[in-house]
Amino acid sequence: MTSNTTPAEQSGVADKVRRTLDKRYRAERRFKRMGMAAVLLGLSFVVLLFTSIIGNGYSAFRQAYVRVDITLDAATLDPRGTADPEVLGKGDYRGLMRNSIFAMFPEVTSRSEKRELLGLVSQEAEFMLRTQVMENPDLLGGTHGFWFPADSEVDMLLKGHIDRNVPEADRRVSDKSIAWVDQLQDKGYLENRFNTLFFTNGDSRNAEIAGVRGAIMGSVYTLIVTLLLSFPVGVATAVYLEEIAPKNRLTDIIEVNINNLAAVPSIVFGLLGLAVFINFFGLPRSAPLVGGLVLTLMTLPTIIIASRAALKSVPPSIRQAALAVGASRLQTITHHVVPLALPGMLTGTIIGMAQALGETAPLLMIGMIAFIVDVPQGVTDPSTVLPVQIFLWADAPERAFVEKTSAAIMVLLGFLALMNLAAVLLRKRFEIRW
Repeated sequence: MTSNTTPAEQSGVADKVRRTLDKRYRAERRFKRMGMAAVLLGLSFVVLLFTSIIGNGYSAFRQAYVRVDITLDAATLDPRGTADPEVLGKGDYRGLMRNSIFAMFPEVTSRSEKRELLGLVSQEAEFMLRTQVMENPDLLGGTHGFWFPADSEVDMLLKGHIDRNVPEADRRVSDKSIAWVDQLQDKGYLENRFNTLFFTNGDSRNAEIAGVRGAIMGSVYTLIVTLLLSFPVGVATAVYLEEIAPKNRLTDIIEVNINNLAAVPSIVFGLLGLAVFINFFGLPRSAPLVGGLVLTLMTLPTIIIASRAALKSVPPSIRQAALAVGASRLQTITHHVVPLALPGMLTGTIIGMAQALGETAPLLMIGMIAFIVDVPQGVTDPSTVLPVQIFLWADAPERAFVEKTSAAIMVLLGFLALMNLAAVLLRKRFEIRW
């Protein structure tokens, strides 16, 4: 069979195809460059975000401490000599603190200067002194050097967040306070230490002693309630819908609603919790119990969808083989299907828990935005959670709370990273490729 096209025409077609290929190749190269640019742009924003958070927050893990030499007069603090905690708790520790600080700067005589001098040390110092004396009554009768957190403004000055070179009217620390700080440093009575209070204290109006322990414990209790409720209910729902329920109009409606619930804004679940759990059932506000119930409703769709996907990944031959050797349908599900799908279920559950850990809006609706100083001891105690604590500190006007906010974000990101790492390890450890 001969071709009707001339050599010239064939050459033209070849040139046209070649030009078309060159055009497609150029478009492909442009697309690759655009994709690479998008990836680099996204990574640059992530790096910028983490650089900003770490740059603002790393200094919160250090805190300025002031040493104060205090003579603990046993006749004043414990007149009966019985070391009774009730008697020791009523001692005049404020007076001891004031007199000891004034003795360090005898040249300070005016009332205004004395008030400013006392401001170098945290207002909580007297309570910390009382706690130490009550825990160790053997300190009575001697002179001891106690280290107390410095005021947040002094701490900011030492960390360089307050510029001492600007005019006095433009900074929060006066020239006299700076001179006293320099004297304390020269004597070795002022130094930076690791800020253990950040991890052992609850929230406080005084930035120098504010910590995240209360928020961490509130998050832990809330997640425990969420896990205990959402995991069994979510897995049972997924097993029923995927393995037992007949495929009819009712189950189709249920599946559609579960998928829709996964896209509902989280604040809607907060409104539901406020209306049902608090107003109708009368459960305590600002408690991990209610927070866990609300987050359970929010995470259930995620766990159900992930569990159903894990069940679908189990080959039908497993079910058929179990049924062929005489296993009942329930035995097939409990002894074969669910164990093989469990790694995927656990991965979905951990991802749901990580999502719940970072939620703020639904918990604000149920009152977990309250200012809580004490560390919660149970699921019914008033508490807050880490994201809400970050929200509260971000709204505080003091400069010291800026670094506290960033440090709390670092702690939250650390928890999220650990939970996602656990999900990856579980998937790698138990994943079976068919």
